[in-house]
Amino acid sequence: MNTHLIALQLMAAQGLLGAFDTLYHHELTEALPQRASAHTELGIHATRALIYSLLFIGLSAWAWHGAWAIVLLLVFGIEIILTLWDFVIEDQTRLLPATERVTHTILAINGGAFITLLILNTPEWFASPTQMLWQPQGWLSVFLALCGLGVGISGIRDGLAALRLGKLAEKEKHLSTIHFSDKSEQVLVTGATGFIGTLLVKALLADGQQVTVLSRKPRQACWKFDGRVRVIASMQELPANQHVDVIINLAGERILGWRWSEKRKAELRQSRAGLTKQITEWIARAESKPRLLLAASAIGYYGIQAPGDERELSESAVPQSIFMSELCQEWEHANQAASTYGVKVARMRLGVVLGQQGALGMMLLPIKLGLGGALGSGKQWQSWIHVHDVLRGIAHLWQHEASLPLDSAYNFTTPGAVTQKQFSSIAASVLRRPSFFPTPGWPMRLMLGEQADLLLEGQRVVPAKLAEDGFVFDYPDLRSALINLV
Repeated sequence: MNTHLIALQLMAAQGLLGAFDTLYHHELTEALPQRASAHTELGIHATRALIYSLLFIGLSAWAWHGAWAIVLLLVFGIEIILTLWDFVIEDQTRLLPATERVTHTILAINGGAFITLLILNTPEWFASPTQMLWQPQGWLSVFLALCGLGVGISGIRDGLAALRLGKLAEKEKHLSTIHFSDKSEQVLVTGATGFIGTLLVKALLADGQQVTVLSRKPRQACWKFDGRVRVIASMQELPANQHVDVIINLAGERILGWRWSEKRKAELRQSRAGLTKQITEWIARAESKPRLLLAASAIGYYGIQAPGDERELSESAVPQSIFMSELCQEWEHANQAASTYGVKVARMRLGVVLGQQGALGMMLLPIKLGLGGALGSGKQWQSWIHVHDVLRGIAHLWQHEASLPLDSAYNFTTPGAVTQKQFSSIAASVLRRPSFFPTPGWPMRLMLGEQADLLLEGQRVVPAKLAEDGFVFDYPDLRSALINLV
């Protein structure tokens, strides 16, 4: 077997490994196209992907003879430099998970092997007349050409994401205008590495607050906030004499995901009520009690509202005896325990939070593909809020803590709730896509069981108490919110 054929086989393996790394790490677990900090990394990925597209297609069925062999060497050199630069940027901007580091190591070894084997052919190719010599390798050539097409599309996608994130970085500068307190205070934040928590901590730091973060992944938290926050892995690490003015409790595992088995339900309860109990236990032994606990909850508290039901649900609406409602009730009850120690508790019932991360990407994906339309009946209500208004709402409650009762609930949704079909239509209009493709609900019922209620049922929730307090939303209607975000 000649070295050229072995090199092409290693290239095919590189294509498979690269596809896994892109789909599993960059898109799914790390969600790089939604991270403003990944702007430079995505730009490098885009350039490397386009180079790999050229290599996969160009080497799939051609030998680069004469001057083309020198061009091939130059391309290899540029790719190696970009790979090294990518390693540096990754280490500067994020903490890579173990699986991604292992994958990158294997990719580097395999890539080095096929490049070395191809370089061994260059003296012979350089001595030949300049031409792209047709040397097809059957199905291997077809597979390599398909890899080239796929990586090229991925490169275009990363390039567009890099441009968008560059603009987003400018938009995020307005977070520094959010004012939480007239003085620098000690703030404990849970769920700080999540979608909302990350933006909140950055806004708190920009406002001059002193932040302590509770995180199950302390190294990741230190990395994310450039060492500007104190990080603890458990409430046991926080001494009783530690002074804390305000606690913002956002912790809770993502509710939409694996089917709600009894084990999964127990995990969701532990990540919410269980962790909150640890916070209230610390408050009980703290020598100086916090003044305020701002606690996340969700509009799932109200259960489900039948499609076509036009009633508006304010904070006084009663919960239901279904899991999503009971989970929120237990979560809120655990937070309310802090009020027995004189801590004011404001329970924030969040609707669907729209931002560069979170649920919006998955909500817009079918619309971007031209498959938007009614999901199930399409009549289910979607109560939403822009993430910037979430941060402003938190600041609003903090600034008005003197007038807050000892325990209260606030709906964090805009007044402009829409049906799912209306959401799809407005989003499609903003994205300039059609919206006529209906999706039946029964496959989701089959796959997700009770969890499908999150997608096929809804609640028309209104921010009655925030409105009474005079809070004004920056993004009160869906179109303005989506234009800002996409």
